[in-house]
Amino acid sequence: MNDSAYPLPPTTTADERERGARVALLPIGSFEQHGPFLPLATDTVIACTIAGALAAAYPVLRPLPPVTISCSHEHEHDAWPGTVSISATTLYAVIHDIADSLARSGINRLFLINGHGGNYVLGNAVQEAAGRGRRMGLFPGPADWDTARAAAGLETSSWTDMHAGELETSLLLHAHPGLVRPGQETADHVADDRRHLLTLGMAAYTGSGVIGRPSLATAHKGKDVLASLVESFKNHLAVLDA
Repeated sequence: MNDSAYPLPPTTTADERERGARVALLPIGSFEQHGPFLPLATDTVIACTIAGALAAAYPVLRPLPPVTISCSHEHEHDAWPGTVSISATTLYAVIHDIADSLARSGINRLFLINGHGGNYVLGNAVQEAAGRGRRMGLFPGPADWDTARAAAGLETSSWTDMHAGELETSLLLHAHPGLVRPGQETADHVADDRRHLLTLGMAAYTGSGVIGRPSLATAHKGKDVLASLVESFKNHLAVLDA
């Protein structure tokens, strides 16, 4: 069965019973502008791509259906129609409701596979999970992304490459090239001084919605980034599944 042909996981409860996994993966993305050449669902596609690669490499539950709308308030602007957000409170509640439901089905370990940097509340959800008697992890973390950038030879730093830049475009060029429209080659925009971004929003720092250098993106870099993340996950899994 070719899982990639389906928008949602095609596995049955019998499949998962046979797999016997103790750890679930929940991809969490966003639905927000990514410039004129990447889709609104970019972060969700990336989170699902990472989760799928992890499930292929490790004995975990096949990825759950993704959370596709999250905290993208800084991207909401009348120049960028299509962006949709929910509150951090709502996202927090959704995460814990899912964790509670999984526990009732015998799975009490959950990894949040996050594709959107603005989902700050996920760190709090993981932080507080232990107090509820649950084990929860957040992946990839900043160190995992930094390791992957170095392994893939990305030329822009994580700070400069903030949104719809070299990293995200490379991942889509590798995993879903049909989603990348023409225009990445001329879309570079650098705005390293963004100290008031959460107050003023993205539109104060970019007219196109891009902050980074997507012209440097290649499918090969995306492949190497993904491979590095799969390798980094090994240590995270060992901690959560101990």
